[in-house]
Amino acid sequence: MLKDLLNGYCTQKEILSWYNANLSYVVLPKGIYGFVFNYKGIYNIIVNKNLSQYKRRRIIIHELAHIELDHLVQYNKDLFAFFIQDYEDEADRYIKEILK
Repeated sequence: MLKDLLNGYCTQKEILSWYNANLSYVVLPKGIYGFVFNYKGIYNIIVNKNLSQYKRRRIIIHELAHIELDHLVQYNKDLFAFFIQDYEDEADRYIKEILK
């Protein structure tokens, strides 16, 4: 589905609906661009509203990649912190692969 968004076959609103996701822009501390979490079956994408429009779009796509790659489905929450950088790198690689 993310590929459809990047290729212009669907809108951001459509993909958010598809994934049952909400998007919010809030002031976040410097250096934190965004994050995603699941609460009661709804994905919540939080994006730093102090970013440029281009960077916001990039962060939204990155967070959608986490959803599409099932990174939020963690069976052992204690180990999640050890793999977070791997998940960040995987999301970035996934987007690059889609754009090829």
